Amino acid sequence: MREEKQNPTAFVACPILVTFLAAAGYQARAERDRPGGQFPGWPVPRYPFPVMRTHLLVAALLLAVPAFAQQSSKMTPEQTEVWKPVPEIVRPGATDADPPSDAIVLFGGKNEDAWVSAQTHQPARWFVHDGILTVNKRDGNIETKERFEDYQLHLEFKIPSDITGSGQARGNSGVFLASTGPGDDGYELQVLDSYKNTTYVNGQAGSIYKQSPPLVNPARKPGQWQTYNVVWTAPRFNPDGSLKSPAYVTVFFNGVLVQNHFQLNGQTVNIGKPFYKAYDRAPIKLQAHPDPSQPISFRNIWVRPLD
Repeated sequence: MREEKQNPTAFVACPILVTFLAAAGYQARAERDRPGGQFPGWPVPRYPFPVMRTHLLVAALLLAVPAFAQQSSKMTPEQTEVWKPVPEIVRPGATDADPPSDAIVLFGGKNEDAWVSAQTHQPARWFVHDGILTVNKRDGNIETKERFEDYQLHLEFKIPSDITGSGQARGNSGVFLASTGPGDDGYELQVLDSYKNTTYVNGQAGSIYKQSPPLVNPARKPGQWQTYNVVWTAPRFNPDGSLKSPAYVTVFFNGVLVQNHFQLNGQTVNIGKPFYKAYDRAPIKLQAHPDPSQPISFRNIWVRPLD
């Protein structure tokens, strides 16, 4: 005859249940017999106190643990395996900086075909040379022809080695993760020379401008290429224009996490409080900041739509 294995949990739970019952009964009798008690001369109620019901519930849960354990032990590995849908195959770039096979290249070193003036929507007129894109401060901001919602973005920028100025007037630019209008309307990830350059912390490189300082400052010295890798979750709006869900952003600056799924309070503004205004999809915008310092450069810009 097969020997039945005993469940040790039951040996623990049963004495606890008995103890609870005995203690509750003792409390009820003591309350009944105490002068001025709640139950003078009454028969002891079945459940004299709310705590008694709590005790019984805890004990019942303890007795139920073995049943769940037995059910789990009867499962097979196959019952928790997921086989479909199969993830799409994406060929990675030769390096992590190179665009994968499903990326849209916004600037690959040859032309500005993916960009227009944010003011006039005419073809962009920044300077393309030696595989890089240099800001034309006279021509103003540029933005992508294509509009996006959620995405993964990679770009590289360089502060000139001969940069001058200080604070916000030293290598200032910005990446607007969603451009919602001309000028500086939108949601800005700040670009700045933040290598030994003091300014307000929610305006340094890696900040969500005037909303969230970077977690750390991993800026390289001027003259060296620097990298932003961004995961952007766009805000959603109800049909009446009210906010349905806010925007979120995660940013790696030179491979270091500086924004960790930060929830934006609205568009980034220089003066006043952030606010949301409804939009559907939006271009990505690069800023031509009007400070007098030398213009910065960009290269290797690509995006992977995630919607």
